[in-house]
Amino acid sequence: MEQLTRSSRPSRRGWRLFFKIFLTTALLGICTIIGTLIYLANTPLPTADSDRNSRLVDASGKTIAAFSSGARNRIGVKLDQISPYLIQATLAVEDRNFYHHLGFDIKGMARAVLVNIEHLDTVQGASTLTQQLARNLYLSHERTWTRKAKEAMYTAQLEMKYSKDEILQMYLNEVYYGRGAYGVEAASQMYFGKPARALTLGEGAMLAGIPKGPTYYSPYNSMKNAKDRQRIVLKTMVETGAISQREADSAYAQLLDFKPPSQRTTGDEAPYFRDYVRSIVVNQLGISESLLEHGGLTIYSTLDMQAQKAAEDAVKSETSGSPDLQAALISVDPRNGYIKAFVGGANYAKNQYNHVLAKTRQPGSSFKPIMYLTALSSRKMTEASMFNSQPTMFHYDGNRKTYSPRNFGEKYLGEIDMRQAIAASDNIYAVNTLLTVGAKPVIDMARRMGIDSPMEPVPSLALGTSPVSPFEMASAFAVISNQGRSVQPTAITKIIDSTGDVLYEYKSPVQEQIVEPAAAYVMTHLMESVFETGGTGNRVSAVMKRPVAGKTGTTHTDAWLVGFTPELSTAVWVGYDKGKALATAESRKAAPIFAQFTEKALENVPPKIFPIPDGVVSVYVDPQSGKLATNECAENQRLEMFIKGTEPTEYCSVHGGKGAPVPEPNEGKESKGRSWWGDLKRWWMNK
Repeated sequence: MEQLTRSSRPSRRGWRLFFKIFLTTALLGICTIIGTLIYLANTPLPTADSDRNSRLVDASGKTIAAFSSGARNRIGVKLDQISPYLIQATLAVEDRNFYHHLGFDIKGMARAVLVNIEHLDTVQGASTLTQQLARNLYLSHERTWTRKAKEAMYTAQLEMKYSKDEILQMYLNEVYYGRGAYGVEAASQMYFGKPARALTLGEGAMLAGIPKGPTYYSPYNSMKNAKDRQRIVLKTMVETGAISQREADSAYAQLLDFKPPSQRTTGDEAPYFRDYVRSIVVNQLGISESLLEHGGLTIYSTLDMQAQKAAEDAVKSETSGSPDLQAALISVDPRNGYIKAFVGGANYAKNQYNHVLAKTRQPGSSFKPIMYLTALSSRKMTEASMFNSQPTMFHYDGNRKTYSPRNFGEKYLGEIDMRQAIAASDNIYAVNTLLTVGAKPVIDMARRMGIDSPMEPVPSLALGTSPVSPFEMASAFAVISNQGRSVQPTAITKIIDSTGDVLYEYKSPVQEQIVEPAAAYVMTHLMESVFETGGTGNRVSAVMKRPVAGKTGTTHTDAWLVGFTPELSTAVWVGYDKGKALATAESRKAAPIFAQFTEKALENVPPKIFPIPDGVVSVYVDPQSGKLATNECAENQRLEMFIKGTEPTEYCSVHGGKGAPVPEPNEGKESKGRSWWGDLKRWWMNK
């Protein structure tokens, strides 16, 4: 008995030791779990990739695009803005115990294991909505133990930090529905052209089935697969008691009205402008691609969406009927350089090449105002300077070379002044002007006005044979509109990061006086004639309801109209990418685009005359002689503006002697082609 008692003592000591070890291990486990939970509760979740996508906003603060390499179309909505049918369908097919578990569905996991063992394959998953959300927001989809451990950690954190409704809302705004659509609102708009709150039971069940295989179950790719999946979703809804069998049958039989894929949009507005801003941010401001795509930046732009819409509509209206025909439009506020509209091509989905920035197109006669401005500001010529418009062989480079330009249609006007030359786009007058002023001063003027493309100092420069970009032309003409002051186009006003810190803020540079205001105004006054009777832009004059100045330009492969109002300087180019020759009708499309855009973009802005600076005088001249008009020139006399000190001093003697000077302009004077703003200017000059 004593021996039995002694032999049992080690056994009791062993049990005590085992119990102590077990208790200690359990306590350590509990402490570890508590510590882990405390740690997870106090550790912030990483920034979700969907939240880190930087956004581009327009001048009014509206988001117009997102910067993401995935080109995601995402529209966030609240849970009460989503159809209950879609919510019920999603819960039934993805996580029917969502509101009853803590992020991990143990029963579901066990059931999935049994099913997979039965089929000897992974045929059923057990991820809860919270697990899927953690994976979509923070992780890749690689199958590693490290990723699974992180997924579990983030799942627990999501359940700690958010309510079930908040998790469900985040999931429905994050899940991928195919074709670039992330979230139920983007998917609903893409597939059915309606908001998520308006989805029917059949539509909701269809959408709820797509995330399992966005390509395989897409109704655009296979309607049979999509309908089979819809049937499964409806069946699970019946099993969970969300709907009756009769409702399921009715929903399955419903003929769904899908939005044609051709009408699908990317969700980004002004895509060419977005790409341009990206290049500025990365290449000029030094912000990395990674920070741009995942740093949650807000980029404030200068874009005016009313003007942008007007530009896109105008380009579309003139190019939609001509396959492969391209067009570009850029419009800048000449007063501060803000880019208001930016269209880089006829159709971004088909061609992403940005023609606004292409320095490969000859501007043709649209380059001439830069040359004429050089002539006026140098005092080597005035608008009354006369040249004979006739076939001419010009000698240059020490008379070693010759150049023989021709006018369009072989139309020659004889003795003409600068106004007539600009209106009719006379090439002979233009080359005479270049040889009078010199090519190098013209190139220097173009450089100071914003053109940095290579330019050859040859006579053909006068006819715009050196390629430039629409961006450069809009910049240069903005200088004329801005009374001769330099204009630096800008697209970005400010960039802030996800915490609100300012990374960049635009500071307007001091504007340099490129040419005197009087010279810029006289040039503007001359360019208005392009839209008057006899001008190359006269065919769109009926569309223009405000003072406008500009110049057309046409080559075999390029058509231009570059012009401005006091509020906008706009360059329009039309042509083909591969240098295909333009048909006659195609060569006339730039002017209508310019006119439609300008009027629509400024429809809420009252018309304004160009401000007349000091140093401008007005006199009546006879356009035939270029001299001061007399009573004998009464039928031909024209009121012209001159830089003070350059106006004619001799009277015309072509019409029967010196005669008497023409009386001061008065309200009763009538002249051919006179417009209401012309009358207003005459009154202003002579009040």
